[in-house]
Amino acid sequence: MAARNRDRSRAAIGADERLALNRMGSFDWDLENGILELDAAALEVFDLRPDEYDGTADALFSRSPREERIRLRAVVDAAVRDGRSSYGSYFRLTRRNGAYQWTHTRGRILRDDGGRAYRIVGIVRNATAELTECSTLAGPPELGRQGLNRLVQSTTEALSRAVTVDDVAAVLTGAGGLERFGADGLALGLVEGGTLRLIALAGESMEVLDDLRLHRLDGSLPLADSVLNQRPRFVTSLREMVIDRFPGLRPYVGRLGFNAAAFLPLVAQARSIGCLALFYRRRTHFSPETRTMCMVLAGIVAQSLQRAVLFDQEREFATGLQASMLPRDIPEFPGAEIAVRYHAAWSGREVGGDWYDVIALPRNRVGVVVGDVQGHDTHAAAVMGQLRIALRAFAGEGHAPSTVLARASRFLAELDTERFATCTYAQVDLSTGIVRAVRAGHLGPLIRHTDGRTSWPNLRGGLPLGFATTFGQEDFPETRLDLVPGETLVLCTDGLVEEPGHDITAGMDTLADIVRSGPGPAGSLADHLSDRLWERWGTGDDMALLVLRRRPDPGTGQAPRIHQYVHQADPEGLVETRAMLRQALADWDLTALTDDVELAAGELLVNVLLHTESGAVLTLEVLPDPVRRVRLWVKDRSSAWPRRRTPGEAATSGRGLLMVDAVATRWGVEPRGEGKAVWCEFESIGKCA
Repeated sequence: MAARNRDRSRAAIGADERLALNRMGSFDWDLENGILELDAAALEVFDLRPDEYDGTADALFSRSPREERIRLRAVVDAAVRDGRSSYGSYFRLTRRNGAYQWTHTRGRILRDDGGRAYRIVGIVRNATAELTECSTLAGPPELGRQGLNRLVQSTTEALSRAVTVDDVAAVLTGAGGLERFGADGLALGLVEGGTLRLIALAGESMEVLDDLRLHRLDGSLPLADSVLNQRPRFVTSLREMVIDRFPGLRPYVGRLGFNAAAFLPLVAQARSIGCLALFYRRRTHFSPETRTMCMVLAGIVAQSLQRAVLFDQEREFATGLQASMLPRDIPEFPGAEIAVRYHAAWSGREVGGDWYDVIALPRNRVGVVVGDVQGHDTHAAAVMGQLRIALRAFAGEGHAPSTVLARASRFLAELDTERFATCTYAQVDLSTGIVRAVRAGHLGPLIRHTDGRTSWPNLRGGLPLGFATTFGQEDFPETRLDLVPGETLVLCTDGLVEEPGHDITAGMDTLADIVRSGPGPAGSLADHLSDRLWERWGTGDDMALLVLRRRPDPGTGQAPRIHQYVHQADPEGLVETRAMLRQALADWDLTALTDDVELAAGELLVNVLLHTESGAVLTLEVLPDPVRRVRLWVKDRSSAWPRRRTPGEAATSGRGLLMVDAVATRWGVEPRGEGKAVWCEFESIGKCA
């Protein structure tokens, strides 16, 4: 296919004669090698001789203003990046005789089978005659009637997609913004009470006005004066204007480097809402057509800006309503780091029903929940607020997680609403690391282990809240997990993992990859996920995120400690655990104990994996006694204690504890919550007889 594309592009380039008759030139841009080939007609459009052009984009645009080069490059880069097949743009350059020229280019982007852009072929043409009625004075061209109509149409189309005030500013200052006005600089001001705030500056040297970003609306500056009088001001000599009328602008005029300007009030429904200032370096007059163009475009900008201001106000109210229904403060817990993040969608007027909560429970336990009420409106936010409070109350009463969700489902079904909700709720015992988790039609938790691996535990889920009660299926199976010190549990809503047009599993895989490589602390990881994922998917949905990390328990310099969780369905975990034990004992200068510790750990872990229905938590620690000892713990959730047996010669099992007794100095069993912990000790100078 790439070969066919190349053949077609060569055929297009072969039409040089037809293009020349239409005052057009063609180009062929090899993106891989950076070579940009022009035919003779294209060199004429750029007013370049063959010996002046070295085949690079930098040489091609040597006569274009810096801001034009940056803007045009941004147009091309955006088209390549966004997967588009073509692009088009107008830009300005200065011909050899000093005349100002409008130039139009349109390119077709050729891609390989994998979608990677490797070549651009297209045309360039002198568009000055099309866009302007030529003036004998050197300076920006004056628009004709057809040019004015096209300009109004393109500006209206661009601003029709602007939703927020920031969107309006982006249209005016982004690619093609200055081009619409034929200006070299632009400033957009918004009225806020008794002040005028400059919300956007574009053009070279415009940063000089940073000191005036916020100033009083008192008529001492031309922008504010146009707002107060609702009359435009067209100036062909900024220096004279400063001397005669606005001395406060004197420190800035010289550094700006502009000679002319148009100060246009933005009036909507007979009220001034802002001001648009256009600056020019070479303009010597404003014709009636140009004044008309400026006023028409100012009216379009005013309507868009008013609409955007109203949108921002409504959105601020809606997001404020939702924020008031989420917890303001997250309690701190010994032994854990907890971070939460919430982001409202950037698009659309309404807000969603995503929420999070952190609930302090007795006996050093914490309840964590993340959920999503159906819909993206204020009703969803209101239902979310009620459901969050109800679920918090049920959890605080001490109910099991399955009961908490069953009661929450009943509560939602009895509300005067047809909305349903999904959520995941977990009770975490920070002393033992035992997690009891349930979910109702929601994503389960993601766990990052101490060695950096990530996993999605298999949580059998129930129906969404509300539906579960309606259909008489208030069954939310509880899954028990183990969270060892240093491990992290991540809960989120689908706004963090759902990419428009793709299966959610792709987003889940991406989340796991980013968690795996992300920072350790809960707060840093939460920020990392928000930045990398929520903004990546386009922010079309709101998002709630909760990160809980059990604080690492490395012990002390004199008494170091390590932890490892071995999942029942992960046989390779035994190999990884043995490697971890060997490394730890080497780091602690206790390699003489390696064989005995490995043997005992293997036997105890195999007992758990074969004879219980859970995984095991292994801990190895140095005891700071005069005689250096290490203690190995293997904890599980089974209440059945191991028995030392005396197997016969032909028996194939039953020798595990005999082997532990043979290599360890001492061993024992202790209760641990609902389960037990088997421990054994090893002395570095030899074990007792």
